[in-house]
Amino acid sequence: MAKEKLPALAKRSLFDENQVLRQILGICSALAVTNLMTNSLVMGLGVTFATALSTFTLSLMRNLIPQRVRMLVQTLVIAAYVILVDLALRAFVPEISKALGPYVGLIITNCIVMGRAEAYAQKNPPIPALLDGLFSGLGYTLVILAVAFIRELLGFGTVFNYRVMPESFEPWTIMIMPPAAFFIIGSMIWFLNARKLRREAEKGGK
Repeated sequence: MAKEKLPALAKRSLFDENQVLRQILGICSALAVTNLMTNSLVMGLGVTFATALSTFTLSLMRNLIPQRVRMLVQTLVIAAYVILVDLALRAFVPEISKALGPYVGLIITNCIVMGRAEAYAQKNPPIPALLDGLFSGLGYTLVILAVAFIRELLGFGTVFNYRVMPESFEPWTIMIMPPAAFFIIGSMIWFLNARKLRREAEKGGK
């Protein structure tokens, strides 16, 4: 595979092929943890750490792993990094760890992590694989932070637990429920697809 330059790789992973908005991956955790920005940031950083280091490790091992046990090895490597994330959260931010509940452990089965390991790490050198995993994780983090910003602001009147809305503000209860995240992400996907189709139509009309 041709060597991909860093700016192009970053643009592809963060925007053009964003794992949530373009690939429609990692939706379950995006629905569950985005009612607060703090939780979303920690979850996003955890996914980024696991994705970056697992793709790096699997790329190092790509010529040593037999095809028949490829998926098993990928799962074991990802699980090792997710356990490190879980232990770190339990040790340093136990309240956030408790709030995230089982979703930290479920990073192991997050389609973003598995997808980058299978689609990129198996075919590319370690450093490009590390960067691909890093930017893919950051793309996921940006999306869930954007969703959490809307939900926390309208659901609690706060941003990162700091009140920014006036005391008279009436919170939107629906915003702290998972269906709100589904609606917001769906609206983001619709907006991006509509924008893409409009640009293609404009190019075609020239």
